[in-house]
Amino acid sequence: MAADAPSPATPPPWAWWQRGVIYQIYPRSFQDSDGDGVGDLAGILRRLDYLESLAIDCVWLSPIFPSPMRDFGYDVTDYTGVDPLFGTLEDFDRLLKALHDRGIKLVLDFVPNHTSDQHPWFQESRSSRYNPKRHWYLWRDPGPDGGPPNNWLSFFGGPAWSYDPGTGQYYLHQFAREQPELNYRNPEVLEAMRHCLRFWLERGVDGFRVDVIWLLIKDDQFRDEPVDPHWDGYHPHGRLKHIYTANRPEVHAIVRAFRALLDEYGERVLIGETNVPNDQLVQYYGAKLDECQLPFNFQLAYTEWQAPAVRALVHRYYAALPPGAWPNWLLGSHDLPRLATRLGSAQARVATLLLLTLWGTPTWYYGDELGLTNVPIPPEQVRDPQALNQPHLADRLGRDPQRTPLPWDGSANGGFAPPGATPWLPLGADYRERNVAAESADPRSMLSLFRALTRLRRATPALQVGAYAAVESGAEEVFAYSRELDEERYLIVLNFGGRGYRLDLRSVGAGARILLSTGLERCGRVPLGSLELAPHEGLVLYVEAPRWSATTERHRPRTLP
Repeated sequence: MAADAPSPATPPPWAWWQRGVIYQIYPRSFQDSDGDGVGDLAGILRRLDYLESLAIDCVWLSPIFPSPMRDFGYDVTDYTGVDPLFGTLEDFDRLLKALHDRGIKLVLDFVPNHTSDQHPWFQESRSSRYNPKRHWYLWRDPGPDGGPPNNWLSFFGGPAWSYDPGTGQYYLHQFAREQPELNYRNPEVLEAMRHCLRFWLERGVDGFRVDVIWLLIKDDQFRDEPVDPHWDGYHPHGRLKHIYTANRPEVHAIVRAFRALLDEYGERVLIGETNVPNDQLVQYYGAKLDECQLPFNFQLAYTEWQAPAVRALVHRYYAALPPGAWPNWLLGSHDLPRLATRLGSAQARVATLLLLTLWGTPTWYYGDELGLTNVPIPPEQVRDPQALNQPHLADRLGRDPQRTPLPWDGSANGGFAPPGATPWLPLGADYRERNVAAESADPRSMLSLFRALTRLRRATPALQVGAYAAVESGAEEVFAYSRELDEERYLIVLNFGGRGYRLDLRSVGAGARILLSTGLERCGRVPLGSLELAPHEGLVLYVEAPRWSATTERHRPRTLP
């Protein structure tokens, strides 16, 4: 049960990507409209009522470009088209207009680090050492032993180099061998990519999420990378310290060139996939805030899920932000195990409340609002190249389990695909109970919680753009903080543990009203001097007659210059 939020004064104008919630759709798994077992643009168009009901503000669409689908769209053969599997450019235009008509933005997933080996650029590049596009990709002579030119590794297992017998050289690929990497030291490549971005900007897209932006340029001397003595043995790629293939200082000029183009089109957003440590992450804002508006912050997805650890990382991240930079948070993506699998169903609800009330733009992964868990994939149905290339590590590294179709109801194929069709990946065994229709009818479901939170956030400017301040709870397993705007103060209290607490939070105020609980079962006035908090419970409270501490460090958002 959620109470109505007070209506504080309207804040100054903020960019939509600062106020809103971003929702990632993996198109293959959202809705199949034609019975081929794969989701498509027409299917997304069919489900706009659902997207609107989530009170999200932007759809991030994983790649829809023409592709052999070796890496399911992250191997592109044409950056200015739509793969027939998903529909046509006309279908895309219809979807974009329909989203805009409902006030929802659209961000495309852009993949500039590598193409498919079937892309015409690479076909030309490998045709001859003397082809004009030879230097659009990274080619090297064999090493002294006739093998790869250096020790660089692929994320998908083995060397990052493949030999081309036709020209007698190796080409670089840090993912599948069918994904050769472009050479951004060649200015023609950057200009070609800017041309592709312009194509979509002219069609009206609202921005781009740029895949592996931190990898776009490599060491010009192609030096061996050193062994990492602290490697944990989890992922073979981590055996080396990637100082020559990632986070090269020259990459920032490329990011600025992308951002400068987007700025020509008004309020567009550049989101960078920056799966890097905090000190490197903040560099992608740019010295003049002229790079990514939102360098993706994965830290919540990787940290130990304990209140002290989460509290510490939140404070470190806010403290590291450049002046005027805007934070962002995510808990899931197509590359991460499902939220409920990582944390369990009770803490997944706490994490959802955290994500949607912290200062910063939240990004949400489709299906996590249902509490979906990873789906076991039989060996014969594995599709992910990272798992196929490393079958002995498939259980650990495979990404198919979090990419399975969204169940809409309890019918055959969960309403994802027509009866008789075979979905490209299997649905979860519990899809007849855990689906959109069933959870929409349950007022205390995970879906109901998500909708209540997004609606509360939309109606409460302080939760969108208000200042953040830590609050001392006195309990090790409790993380508490406030969001403040004008004279309004909201208190968020999150219990990361399995025992209940009675908290003394009189430093914040004498009393408060519960606006929302993770169990959707509490509302009404409570005394802050003896606040009861159940195990695994999170609360959003409106503080009545708040007390202000002159010593409290607050992180105050600023509008863009």
